[in-house]
Amino acid sequence: MGAMIRLLSALLLAAFFAGPAAAQAPRENLPVPRFVSLRSEEVNLRTGPGVRYPVEWVFVRRQMPVEILQEFETWRRIRDRDGTEGWVHQSMLTGRRSAMVEGEMRNLRRRPETDAPIVARVEPGVIAAILECRDAWCRLETAGFRGWVQRGEIWGVYPNEAIK
Repeated sequence: MGAMIRLLSALLLAAFFAGPAAAQAPRENLPVPRFVSLRSEEVNLRTGPGVRYPVEWVFVRRQMPVEILQEFETWRRIRDRDGTEGWVHQSMLTGRRSAMVEGEMRNLRRRPETDAPIVARVEPGVIAAILECRDAWCRLETAGFRGWVQRGEIWGVYPNEAIK
């Protein structure tokens, strides 16, 4: 009986001290670099991987695409389309893919063809959900419109990346 109590006590102590480590998410083994999106309206960009590092910048655009450059425990070093880099907690990111329209006014087309009918026109800086990408085209959704845009007209997807 005494041995059983000691065993249970040891197990409880081990569980207590292993708690924080066990609570961390398992390593995702996802490729780095990769694109993700901001989960929240406000995301603090820090100078290092932890809350003890100062906030250098605050992103205020939910769903904005960012690129993960490095991982350290539950922290991700990210870069936005303008090249601003810093660290954010993984809970502030989502795997839902989005893109930002680049350059000038762009046409969303009904099909992935340059002569397909135009569904909508989108301004630079507009953030859209990526529905799929294949070949030189990506299918986006923004403001209730769905259509195809050429991959080179958006930021948030790699040149040969397929998204389904």
